[in-house]
Amino acid sequence: MERPGTPREVCMSQAIQPAHANARGELSAGQLLKWIDTTACLAAEKHAGVSCVTASVDDIQFEETARVGQVITIKAKVTRAFSTSMEISIRVIVQDMLTGIEKLISVAFSTFVAKPVGEEKIHLTPVILLTEQDREEHNLASERRKVRLQHEDTFNNLMKESSKFEGAMREEEGAVATRGTSVQSIELVLPPHANHHGNTFGGQIMAWMETVATISASRLCPAHLFLKSVDMFKFRGPSTVGDRLVFSAIVNNTFQTSVEVGVRVEAFDCQEWSKGQGRHINSAFLIYNAVHDQEELITFPRIKPISKDDFRRYQGAIARKRIRLGRKYVISHKEEIPLSIHWDKSKQASLSSDNVEALKKMAAKSGWEISTALEKIKIYTLEEKDILSVWVEKQVRSPAHLAYHLLSDYTKRPLWDPHYISCEVKDHVGKDDQIYHVICPNINGNKPKDFVVLVSRRKPPKDGNTYVVATKSVIVPSVPPCPQYIRSEAVCSGFLIEAVDCSSCTVSYLSQMSASILPYFAGNLGGWSNSIEETAASCIRFIEKATNDGLLSEI
Repeated sequence: MERPGTPREVCMSQAIQPAHANARGELSAGQLLKWIDTTACLAAEKHAGVSCVTASVDDIQFEETARVGQVITIKAKVTRAFSTSMEISIRVIVQDMLTGIEKLISVAFSTFVAKPVGEEKIHLTPVILLTEQDREEHNLASERRKVRLQHEDTFNNLMKESSKFEGAMREEEGAVATRGTSVQSIELVLPPHANHHGNTFGGQIMAWMETVATISASRLCPAHLFLKSVDMFKFRGPSTVGDRLVFSAIVNNTFQTSVEVGVRVEAFDCQEWSKGQGRHINSAFLIYNAVHDQEELITFPRIKPISKDDFRRYQGAIARKRIRLGRKYVISHKEEIPLSIHWDKSKQASLSSDNVEALKKMAAKSGWEISTALEKIKIYTLEEKDILSVWVEKQVRSPAHLAYHLLSDYTKRPLWDPHYISCEVKDHVGKDDQIYHVICPNINGNKPKDFVVLVSRRKPPKDGNTYVVATKSVIVPSVPPCPQYIRSEAVCSGFLIEAVDCSSCTVSYLSQMSASILPYFAGNLGGWSNSIEETAASCIRFIEKATNDGLLSEI
């Protein structure tokens, strides 16, 4: 039933029954995928006025689980119509009937294509934008569409580059092969499995894939598995009543507390079945977490690829993970929650110390995964729930103390970093602490961003060799927000510089992503930009040129 004022929205509510749940009493992810696909299809057809079919589904992230006795509410609406296709926004909420508490399970996007009868041509009418949120989603829909269209090329380019960091793969103790996780299953498509177009219901295919993938993941780690996300995928072709669908699943790779399972679906009619010549109609990649009986996340064993196909699937999982990271900004635009601290001169020592320790703590975390490796540059990422961090490691032919001198002076940063237009010192608050006003270029057509940051630097102690330059946003009354800029925030970032020998060092740049900073990194993380590598190379050239020009003698 629709609410007044939302003519394009379709709403489905379902009470979760035991038949919808798994052995733990939790709503089956496969059942939820069926409901999501049904609701999205009905929203598409309401706008188009003709039959519609699922063309693709973007990444689906599951933030919460639902249990028997609770109520699922799925709301879907068209965010933008193109010539013959539409983007559908889907929002899934679970409500506890006893407490009335609601929780968000997922926000997802899918693409549906209008299928008129016969030779009739159709051109979809534009979506009427009623609110500011409608306009924002309408604009972002165009960005998401670009990502979908270039997804295959991006993935292929990342696979070509994957050989560059095969040498970075370490032989880890306890790594396991994936042969034992291979699962195959078959389903006969019956009338109840078909949609109102006569084709196999897309949601039903997704549900079958989820079942096979769960079995595969459980063979790697016998624990309580739950689906965390489904990677973006396309429906390659239809199947109909009477087809035999063969599902083949196997674990591709693991990433600390998650495991990716790949599922391939082939369809056979009677003749194709007798000849063994099927049609590849879909491939999907599902990511699982697992918990112990105490509900604590399990760390999966690392994967040891053996065959050529093992390596292909292993590297493919890394590429898809990188693309998922990059899509986070364009798939769900999250509002920034201000975390900046107020600068207090009387607390300078503790604020500076906290700034430095936060950077060291980020570097010491476990779970960093390599995403790119070049001759002098490596890029790592770390995912912790909703927090994404990036680590860029550079090998530099320069003494560590010279690199420290250059990188700790942020007025020099615009000389090598294209993401910085200007850096102006606003307050010399101490020998090793300064407050800067930073202006960054605009992105996606918005106004330029500005930051007010505390930069704290530390030379290594007598028993150490690591120089530290830590950065964090602060609130300073003398630099109020300006209408010509978008006041933004750097949560935690900076440089760690370690001497390799007297003439070279390793420079590591670390940054915890905020909503302000992520747009500058999204394209690189997703594989359709090389901005991080280019900036890192520029940094190396800047430091090495200063060394060759004799700046060392001036320090």
